[in-house]
Amino acid sequence: MIDKTGSIRIVELSRTEAYLRVLPRSRYSTREYYDLSVQHEPGCWRISLIRKTFEKEIEKEYKGRLFEDHAEEPRVFAALINDKEVGWIELGYSKWNNRMRVWEFLVEKGFRRRGIGTLLMKKAVRIAKDRGARMLVLETQTNLVPAIDFYEAFGFEFIGFDTAAYSNEDVDKKEVRLELGMKLQS
Repeated sequence: MIDKTGSIRIVELSRTEAYLRVLPRSRYSTREYYDLSVQHEPGCWRISLIRKTFEKEIEKEYKGRLFEDHAEEPRVFAALINDKEVGWIELGYSKWNNRMRVWEFLVEKGFRRRGIGTLLMKKAVRIAKDRGARMLVLETQTNLVPAIDFYEAFGFEFIGFDTAAYSNEDVDKKEVRLELGMKLQS
């Protein structure tokens, strides 16, 4: 794939060259979120995620690190344009449940919507399939609608949520952790 600024190469980074490297701050803004509703009555749980609009656009920021200790069998890949790293994906294989997890996924803001994220995610799917993983999974948040749209278009489906992953007010903050997954085996 050719980009206006040159060709894109995907390279694997070694643990020694990228251990605990801090990724560039990921900033995003959104006007939308998925509103989570959980209702319980005897013998029944009703859960819904409905796409809604914020009264005003919100901005969020996230800072990640590569090769943190929580990732089993970590592998990191970078997207390079003219030898400059502009995107990253970190994977980790979980033996106990035969799943590959995306721990970090970032394309720098000025390089988004150029196919870099697609190339990195295709690499992740290939690595997971080669490893024999039954599923590729990742985490996102209910207010990260552009990412959710990307993941859904790529074939990921909703597999779960955590209403208190980041704080006890995640539901009120419209920032609930969502788990998305892609089946690789039947």
